[in-house]
Amino acid sequence: MKILFSPSEAKTAVSPNKFIDRNDFVFPNLYEKRCEILKIYDDFLQTTTVEKISKLFGVKKLTDEPSLRESLFKKGAVKAVLRYDGVAYKHLDYRSLDSAAQEFIDKNTLIFSNLFGPVTAADMLPEYKLKQGERINGLNLEEFYRQNFSDEIDEWLGDDDILDLRAEFYEKFYRIRKPFATFKFLKNGKVVSHYAKAYRGIVLRQVAKNQVKNFGELCKMDIENLRLIDAKKTGLKSEFLVQIV
Repeated sequence: MKILFSPSEAKTAVSPNKFIDRNDFVFPNLYEKRCEILKIYDDFLQTTTVEKISKLFGVKKLTDEPSLRESLFKKGAVKAVLRYDGVAYKHLDYRSLDSAAQEFIDKNTLIFSNLFGPVTAADMLPEYKLKQGERINGLNLEEFYRQNFSDEIDEWLGDDDILDLRAEFYEKFYRIRKPFATFKFLKNGKVVSHYAKAYRGIVLRQVAKNQVKNFGELCKMDIENLRLIDAKKTGLKSEFLVQIV
């Protein structure tokens, strides 16, 4: 099974003495395409005002210091699954998983970074900031990555079953072209967004611990505090409605 996942605004600040290069990314044949965006980002930070950087980052009252404009290529990189530190990643709690579950996540999870594009959980990322939906000099990053990476993602997915745990925004980076499953989380009969990030992380954790290979095994998987109440199929999408109990 392959899992599609979202990044997070929150990042860890860890910066080891390891810098990004072609071999750190899935789809190495498209490394130059990634670098087009990374260099545009770097150039923007080098040449623009602090006010515009604040808008790009979604952060107020930045101080104009060298670290603010540091190149992505000179920052230490760690696994994407360890770089991201938002709610979903805290509930995934990757470090506490055994080596088999970690390897499952590394090999089978594709994260849609709004700056780096599609990366596996094991791909190496430096710390960076980019507010969801912001554009660099008007460049539509979602469209860029969708146009340039979709065929490679299709090939990476192969014939595996697909679990899409992305937030809706990240669907813009890649449109799934074969049958896939999603989860919708309900509490007291209403769809909840507040809990969704946490439970996406929990679902990925359980999928990895159970080494889930297909939709059949996914349907049988027990997840604490979640109860399957319905399943709906619309086009290519099979949506599992689960009640938070």
